[in-house]
Amino acid sequence: MANTVEEIKRPINEEMKLFEQKFYESMQSKVPLLDKVTRFIVTTKGKQMRPMFVFLCAKLVGDVNEKTYRGASMIELIHTATLVHDDVVDESFKRRNFFSINALWKNKIAVLVGDYLLSKSVLLSTDHKDYDLLGVISRTIREMSEGELLQLEKARKLDITEDVYYEIIRQKTATLIAACCEIGVLSNNADEVLAKKMMDFGTYTGMAFQIKDDLFDYLTSNVIGKPVGIDIKEQKMTLPLIHTLKTANEKDRKYYFNTIKRYNNDQKRVKELINFVKSSGGLDYAITVMKDFQQKAIDILNEFPDSEAKKSLRIMLDYVIERKF
Repeated sequence: MANTVEEIKRPINEEMKLFEQKFYESMQSKVPLLDKVTRFIVTTKGKQMRPMFVFLCAKLVGDVNEKTYRGASMIELIHTATLVHDDVVDESFKRRNFFSINALWKNKIAVLVGDYLLSKSVLLSTDHKDYDLLGVISRTIREMSEGELLQLEKARKLDITEDVYYEIIRQKTATLIAACCEIGVLSNNADEVLAKKMMDFGTYTGMAFQIKDDLFDYLTSNVIGKPVGIDIKEQKMTLPLIHTLKTANEKDRKYYFNTIKRYNNDQKRVKELINFVKSSGGLDYAITVMKDFQQKAIDILNEFPDSEAKKSLRIMLDYVIERKF
């Protein structure tokens, strides 16, 4: 898969190198402690898929310019801030096999660093009068917060329907990828119609991405480092499970609902539920839905003339649903 990422990056290699420098500059402050933390963030970064979406979508309709770099930095600042805050909320002490910020500097500093990064993303747009980009990131921050809260609210009652699940993953995951694609074309002065089209492209891609993530919970072959059944243990209602319970008979539904509610830490019962989801077609159903979202994204991409950027985005769409982590 590393080769795939390199292939996707090929048309934007130089831009990605320059972006790293610009992203670090966008985080700098006059507070030594903050600089220490942000230096750590830069050295422990992930694959940076989101900035790649920004640059590739910009190249789909024009060239990468200073506004594109600012847009990519804004996205990465939001993404990093949410990861920092998530680790505090989840009391997680590891992130990509490194210690998380809250593990190294405690919760209070982690929360304040997350707040600082969010404020930086807003300032980056207002300082340069990129008000169209400001509109996108403000909407994105609001939707991501709403998605998290909707999931928490529904998790208490475990009454998540398929429609509610789609709304949660759209807000929690897809909205940020949608913002990447929209910002990419807006940096080249796209009109409202094109901006909306690329927002839809990003939304469909993000939906497929999250469903793939949810499938890892049922696959013993996953190399994501995520233990099988962890979503069930955390009482997260994902698509394979929602569909299985919806189509099960009353007796099975009650029994397995009880597993999620009261026996979610019983390894035997969790394994039994995983096998029931597999044998009931829950995984097959989720895979079909995931591929439908992928196809909707492909249909939008096919409206653009052939280019290196389009080719990379097409590879990215395959990568989203074929990745092993």
